[in-house]
Amino acid sequence: MNKTSTLIFLFFTIIIYGQEPNATSEPSNAFILTPEVLIGITGESNTDFPYRTLQTQYLINFGWNHLNTTQEWAKRLKYPRTGLSIGYTDFGNKRFLGHAFSLLPFMEFNGFKKERFKVHVGTGLSYFNKKYDFTDNFFNRATSTDLTWSFRLFAYYNLFPSETIDWRIGAGYAHHSNGHTRLPNQGYNSFLVSFSADIKSASKIKNINNLEPIALKKSISDYYLIHLGAGINSLSETFSDKTEVYTISGEYGKIINNTFKLGVGFYYRFYQNYYDYINNNESLVQEGREYDYLKKNPFWNATNFGLTVNGEILLNHIGIDVQFGFNIHKPAYRVDWTLNQGYGVVPTTINEDHGGEFALGELDAYYQLKRLVSARFGLKYYFIGSEKKSNYDFYVGTFINSNFGQADFTEMSFGYIHKFNFEER
Repeated sequence: MNKTSTLIFLFFTIIIYGQEPNATSEPSNAFILTPEVLIGITGESNTDFPYRTLQTQYLINFGWNHLNTTQEWAKRLKYPRTGLSIGYTDFGNKRFLGHAFSLLPFMEFNGFKKERFKVHVGTGLSYFNKKYDFTDNFFNRATSTDLTWSFRLFAYYNLFPSETIDWRIGAGYAHHSNGHTRLPNQGYNSFLVSFSADIKSASKIKNINNLEPIALKKSISDYYLIHLGAGINSLSETFSDKTEVYTISGEYGKIINNTFKLGVGFYYRFYQNYYDYINNNESLVQEGREYDYLKKNPFWNATNFGLTVNGEILLNHIGIDVQFGFNIHKPAYRVDWTLNQGYGVVPTTINEDHGGEFALGELDAYYQLKRLVSARFGLKYYFIGSEKKSNYDFYVGTFINSNFGQADFTEMSFGYIHKFNFEER
């Protein structure tokens, strides 16, 4: 990740907690402090991954229950908890895996329509003190950057709820990845169990189940959206320079109850590293080699376009955006896969007789799946916000894009949305 995306993310973190106006003279949100201890398994990121003992994590979660809010999104979502997790992780091998410090905004919902069950989703940043190094840490190929994206998905159960402290157990999954900004980037995948305590503030405490139902009118409107983005990624370990990915995309769809956005769209992308590899006549595109036909039109073959299905949760100024796509055209991905999905470090000059020091990736069925399916996940900040119900808005965003779950590039963006045909029932 670069400095720009880090600053945008921290800006979002501040805004999430500053966008809620007080409805009364009392605090609008009940504050909850949750210390948490976790233990679990760090999965193998690659062959010959370093030996490790059990992973341990220590978190402090700062949360707010939006019980007195005047904002529609909180009422529609049944008063979720939002907050910020600050954490330390020991991966079980201080010499080669080291530790990480994490900062993750989160949202927590009731699960299974029961207040004692919680579903927790968080995404943010982590700093690692150990990373891949060709000489000193070759077998830790999980990440090659100091900063990574972080994600956690957990389920909790309140063992002993009370008015002041809820003792909880939980289990879930944690992931770290640098968004393909530098390779190797196999990522950390961890499975953990948790013990925590919700320590509630002394301010007026309310039980969600005892709140009086609030009548909300149903609403629906159409929208279209134009999105311009610039991302960064690296082609391979030897072609490791960070280069740009330029994106243009559009959507059309429906906004339901001023909270849920569903649409379909398209995207167009240009990968600078694909273009450079083809235009510089590197090994795999040289005359008589596997992909020499890509040189007939380097610019066209370095592009990618496809169709999307988009979903978003609108939290006034903040949007949590998920996109699934289908690639219609991405020919240079063959080069990407061939360089990265074999074994060993593939050199810049690839001789056909290389003595088995490395192997190139094969275009198998898994490649076909990765080539066809794309996805994007990220956060948006809307300048006007959904509560004002304006017919138009502008946003900035930061996203991680992937090929069927494997990171492709990290993106910063600017967009415009126009809403029309508003109906309230």
